[in-house]
Amino acid sequence: MNKNLIALAVAAATFSGAASAATVYSDDTSSLAIGGRVEARALSSENATNNKVTDVLKQHTSNDVTDISRVRVNIDAKTQIADGVQGIGYFEREFTANTSNDENRYLYAGVNSDKYGQIVYGKADGSLGMLTDFTDIMAYAGSVVGGSKLAVADRTSNNLAYVGTFNNLTFKANYVFDGAAYNDDIASKNYGQKTNQSGFSTAAKYAVGDTGLALGVGYAQQKDQTAINNSVNQTSKQTFAVASYTMGDLYFGGLYKYGHRDATNLNGKLTDSQGYEFAAAYTMGKAVFTTTYGFMKDERNTDGSYDELANALSVDGTYYFNSNFRTYASYTFNMLDKNKVGKVAASDQIVLGARYDF
Repeated sequence: MNKNLIALAVAAATFSGAASAATVYSDDTSSLAIGGRVEARALSSENATNNKVTDVLKQHTSNDVTDISRVRVNIDAKTQIADGVQGIGYFEREFTANTSNDENRYLYAGVNSDKYGQIVYGKADGSLGMLTDFTDIMAYAGSVVGGSKLAVADRTSNNLAYVGTFNNLTFKANYVFDGAAYNDDIASKNYGQKTNQSGFSTAAKYAVGDTGLALGVGYAQQKDQTAINNSVNQTSKQTFAVASYTMGDLYFGGLYKYGHRDATNLNGKLTDSQGYEFAAAYTMGKAVFTTTYGFMKDERNTDGSYDELANALSVDGTYYFNSNFRTYASYTFNMLDKNKVGKVAASDQIVLGARYDF
């Protein structure tokens, strides 16, 4: 039981209910499963907001409680098209308490080979998420460093993605095509400009036998373009390296990132960044306790001024009543200097949640 629970904790970033999905149709060649989650979440923070309308609303500074509950529903379909080869399709939609934040999280189809791996096109994961999962293990709080990965390396659309596992080695690569997405906000100074990014990412993860040690490395590169003359505005690059060690009920993970023009400094300009993150989890019966510390700084800041982009410690506890239902409490200590970044950006967060997977 303990090993299963810690595996759930480590996989929390990608676990969307598919593991407990119910097969609603199956025959000799095809199957269709439906799964998902219902998650009630209450957030208390001086940075609490669930509204994307204006920057003014994002400057809310009282400790009100914000309802950030959500529902995810997914459909997983596959059919045998040759010996050891399946045609696959996957869709997941998220519905939130604030309907303006609803989104299609996944929408892709492709081919899976039991021997050679899987290739899909659509809205699918990029390659670096496999690495940021090493430290993105919290019940609520995300990875402050891993969360800064480039769009082409994250879950994104217009994405051709490959993943293959060969013994203890997992390899991922994806390419995001230059598309036809434009800023349609008339009030924006960037109205009419392209909003999509194109580029690629790749990553590899290796489990060192039965030692409990796992290692990974990855790279991403991305270009942004304008709609006016199709000229390249900037090229961003990121390199990630990760390691983890599992020993019984204990899990430890570490991540390092170096980025070129991949972050925004305090003046709102693109800058280079460097960051690291550490995570730990402990399973005790039906409870899992996790903690993460992440730090990221502005590498172009050479004048001695404040250069911290992220500095946070998160702790949480999750209790699994069974494989379908859990409750959790999460607290994030934000250690940015409020005199430098402002009270809102430096605020702590506390979240209480209950989650049912189906």
